[in-house]
Amino acid sequence: MATINPHFNFNGNAEEAFLFYQSVFGGEFTKIVRFKDLASNDFPVAAHEENKIMHIALPIGSSVLMANDVPEVLGRTNENENRSKIVISAASKEEADRLFNGLSAGGAVEMPIMDSPWGTYFGMFRDKYGIEWMVEFDSNVFLQQNA
Repeated sequence: MATINPHFNFNGNAEEAFLFYQSVFGGEFTKIVRFKDLASNDFPVAAHEENKIMHIALPIGSSVLMANDVPEVLGRTNENENRSKIVISAASKEEADRLFNGLSAGGAVEMPIMDSPWGTYFGMFRDKYGIEWMVEFDSNVFLQQNA
């Protein structure tokens, strides 16, 4: 079965963002590669960018959240564009509340987490780094998986 592994581009604050995500989800980074780790004559890295993130990965359940900083030579990433949202399927209302409250801290809530008209416990927000998230707990799916 295929899995979805989201990947974000940042303008120099990927490490800060991922330390924040790690504080909410827990876990350990499986990989952190900085631009200086790949620097060579064929791939010169400016001194002010050598500690920026080339690749970072944080496992979350059976998926992996990944990101990098965009080198200045490639221009800036529009952090307020209408990005695709990342959906988190929680195992309980308590987990949904914890993830929603943790990740939305300092961000902008678009829809508070609550019982939705379609029968799930749902909320939507943009985190303080501009990433859009949806958190959902569907008791019907949870009951089917644990039957």
